[in-house]
Amino acid sequence: MAQPASDTVRTKKAAQTSQKRRADHPPEPPEDATEAVMGLDMLLVDAARGPLRRMIPPAGTTLRFGSALARQPGTVAKRAAELVRELGAIAVGRSDLEPGRKDRRFADPAWTGNPLLRRAMQAHLASARTAWELIEDADLDWQDDERVRFTATNIVDALAPSNLPVVNPLSLKAAIDTGGGSAVTGLKRLVRDIATPPRVPSMVEPDAFTVGEDLAATPGAVVFRTDVFELIQYRPTTETVRAVPLLMVPPTINKFYVADLAPGRSIVEHYLNAGQQVFMMSWRNPDERHAGWGLDTYGQAVLDAMDAVDQVTGQDKVAVQAFCSGGIITSMVLAHLAATGRQDRVSAASFAVTVLDWARAGTVSALMDEEAVKASTEKSRKKGYLDGAQLSSIFAWLRPNDLVWNYWVNNYLQGKPPPNFDILYWNADATRMSAALHRDFIDIALGNSLVEPGTATMLGTPVDLSKVTVDSYVTAGIADHLCPWQACYRSTQLLGGESRFILSTSGHIASLVNPPGNPKSTFQVAGSTPADTEEWMTQAETVKGSWWPDYMTWLGERSGEEIPAPSALGGGLEVLAQAPGTYVFDK
Repeated sequence: MAQPASDTVRTKKAAQTSQKRRADHPPEPPEDATEAVMGLDMLLVDAARGPLRRMIPPAGTTLRFGSALARQPGTVAKRAAELVRELGAIAVGRSDLEPGRKDRRFADPAWTGNPLLRRAMQAHLASARTAWELIEDADLDWQDDERVRFTATNIVDALAPSNLPVVNPLSLKAAIDTGGGSAVTGLKRLVRDIATPPRVPSMVEPDAFTVGEDLAATPGAVVFRTDVFELIQYRPTTETVRAVPLLMVPPTINKFYVADLAPGRSIVEHYLNAGQQVFMMSWRNPDERHAGWGLDTYGQAVLDAMDAVDQVTGQDKVAVQAFCSGGIITSMVLAHLAATGRQDRVSAASFAVTVLDWARAGTVSALMDEEAVKASTEKSRKKGYLDGAQLSSIFAWLRPNDLVWNYWVNNYLQGKPPPNFDILYWNADATRMSAALHRDFIDIALGNSLVEPGTATMLGTPVDLSKVTVDSYVTAGIADHLCPWQACYRSTQLLGGESRFILSTSGHIASLVNPPGNPKSTFQVAGSTPADTEEWMTQAETVKGSWWPDYMTWLGERSGEEIPAPSALGGGLEVLAQAPGTYVFDK
C-alpha cells in the first residue's frame, strides 16, 4: 500500500525503516484523484460487507498490533512525550510543522495566516505523525502492517480539521459569498449522495458527458454479439492498415471506453491513426440471471471474439491487448491455446496494469482474509452479482483524502459541483461482476494460482503461463497503488516469450490514458527484463512522451504487411449497430 496521503510529516527515520521493510512497494503516488479510480476489482473481497467493516482490521491484526506496542512501553511513552511536547510548542506558536508540498487540504493561506487555524492544522499533523511512528515501531509483518495502515489512514484523514464546516476557511468564505446559499446547496448534494450508492461524494455530475457523443465516440460498428459481449470494429482512418488486427479486451468492471475517451485522449483513436485495425470487446453488464458466468464463460468469449475478428478480416492471426482483469482472463486464454496447440492464432499480446502474480500485490491483497472472503462471496452468491457501486465505494476509501474528503469539501462545504473529468465519469459508470467470476477471481488471487503451472484451469486445460511464448508488451505505472509496478513486472517472468516492459511515470489510469503531447509524460524502458526489478530499473532509460507510439512501433513489427483498408465494416458479418453499441448503455 502506498503511504497515506495525510502522512506528510513522517520522520525521515521512519520513512527509511518503512522503505527497508517493504522494498518491493512503489513510491508514494501523486495526490491525484485520477490515480485511484480503477484497480484490482477482482480482489476487493470485502466490497459487499459495508463501509464500517472494511475500516476495522481483523481481530488478530488488532491484537498483534496492541501486543507489539505493549512489549515496548518505553517506546510508546517516548512517542507520547514527543507528541505532548509538540502540542505544547503548537499551543505557544513555536512549532514549525507544515503540511507536505502536495497536501492540498491546507493550501488556503488562512491555514497558515490565522493563528487558530494554524494550531488546529499543526495539532492534526502532529497526531498523524505519532500514529505513523507507532505503526513503524510495532514492526508488524507485511500483511498486518498494511491492514493497520489502511485503518489508520481512514481514521486520521476523517479527523482532519479541513473536513469541518465551521473550521475550513473555504467553507466559511463560500457561505459569506453566497449569503448561506452554499450551505443549502451542499446539504442537498449530501442528501442526494447518501441516498444513492456508492454513498460517497460524487466525483462528477451524472449529466457531465454523453456516451456516444462526448465519450466512446470513435466511429465503428458492432459486427458480432453474444449474451456476454458485443464486438466493435472501428472504422480505419488510413488508406492502408496492418494485416494483423488488434483485439482489445477491457476490464470486467467499468465500461470499455476507458480506451475510447474524448477525442484526442482516445487510445483507440490513436491506434487507428497509426494504421492499426482495431476491434473492441464490450462486456454485457451482468445481473442475477448471469450469476453462473465464471472465468470459463469469459475465456470462451475471448475465443469467440477472436473467431469473429478472423471472419471479418480474413486473417488467421490476431494481436491482443488486455487491461487489468481483462488481462488475467486473456493470459489464461493464451495458456489454453498453448495447451491445445493453437497458440499460433496470436501474433502478440499486451498486458496493461495487469497483475498475474499476487505475492505481496498491494493493499487489496493485504486486506484479504478468510472471514472477508466468505462474507463477500456469500453475499454475491445470494445476489447473483457483485455491484459495481460497492466496488466504487471501496476504491474511494482506498484514497480517502483524494476521493472522499476532497469532494466532501468541494461538494458539501462549498456547495460547488465537482469538476467534469472524463475519467471520473467513466469510473462512475460502473458495472456489476457475476457471482461466479467474483468467486473465481478471488480463488485465483488467494491461491496465487497463475504462478504454479497446472493449479488453475481454463476451459478444461491446465494453465501454464510459461508455455505462452508469444511476445508480450507489459505496461505499468510507477505511482500505481492498486497494481504495484513490481507486481505487474513479474508477469514478464511468468510468460514464456520475449517481453518488453514499460513503466510510466503515472498512476493506474493515467498510465493508460496517456496521449502524446503532454510535456510531462515520460516512461522508462530497458533492453531486457531480468528477474530482479531493481536490476531492470538500473538498466532502464527514460523516454519523453507517451508509450502509445512505442507500442504502435512494437506491434507494427508483429502485425504483418500493409494492406488496403477495408471499405466497409463487418466483412462477412452483419452490422448489428453503430458504435459504441448497446451493451455500453446497460445500467
